Amino acid sequence: MLTVAVIGTGLMGRGIAAVAADAGCAVAICDTDALALAAAVKQVGGSRVRAGSDLAEIVRGADLVIEAVAEDLEVKQALFVRLDALAPTAILATNTSVLPVTHIAEGAARPDRIVGTHWWNPPGLIPIVEVVRGRHTSDDTMQRTVVALTAMGKTAVRVEQDVPGFIGNRLQHALWREAIALVDGGICAPETVDLVVRNTIGLRLATMGPIENADYVGLDLTLAIHRAVLPSLNRDTEPAGLLRDRVAAGDLGAKSGQGFLAWPEGSRAGTTQRLAEHVARQLSVAMPGTGVAVPPTPESR
Repeated sequence: MLTVAVIGTGLMGRGIAAVAADAGCAVAICDTDALALAAAVKQVGGSRVRAGSDLAEIVRGADLVIEAVAEDLEVKQALFVRLDALAPTAILATNTSVLPVTHIAEGAARPDRIVGTHWWNPPGLIPIVEVVRGRHTSDDTMQRTVVALTAMGKTAVRVEQDVPGFIGNRLQHALWREAIALVDGGICAPETVDLVVRNTIGLRLATMGPIENADYVGLDLTLAIHRAVLPSLNRDTEPAGLLRDRVAAGDLGAKSGQGFLAWPEGSRAGTTQRLAEHVARQLSVAMPGTGVAVPPTPESR
């Protein structure tokens, strides 16, 4: 039986722990926040998880330790120095979605054991986990991580270079940059961008990725379109002024009630549920017979 320790019991940490428990792993979770720890135990199921605030106790005997604490480089570095000493045989994984795995591992005596495992939210629904090789991550660590995640029912994909954003976030934010540029340039309204994406490329992306699509339409046509369109695409290396202005004004999106769009009270919870139901439907079509169910949203727990 795989023994998994999850450090940090925020939204992602709780979700990862639940996936591991559902897969039959022996699961331990750690947090210094007693309320967060109690909420995580309730979500995962108290009979299926060992919980505590003593890091040494929680990681003892673990095969895989997954860090899911705040996206703060110094905090993560300090944690991995401790984990390196406390769990000398475990795979040490960071769930960072932004920070370089190589930098997180800098202070550890054995950086070859440290790897990125970028889970997507919600962890219980999104199949992919990106396994990111830091500069010092060994081949053995990469392979053991893939095997462990596969045993937990995830689709583990290897990212062989520690580039910012890994694979999924690089693709996602390239699209977001162009989307914001279209609005910033007065070409269309924010609602129009989303309407077009949802009803064109969004309809086919779940079954045909961009590389397959390029092959499907023909690389000669792809080349011709690139020659016509790429020169006019946004190439900014800094965030758009429109985005910076929104943030400066406190218009942060769903969390503040206003962003590019209006978010009335309760609408974020509704969007969370709509997203979960959509992903579950997509997965049930792609993998019939799997019994994919929509997990309760954080707001409904």
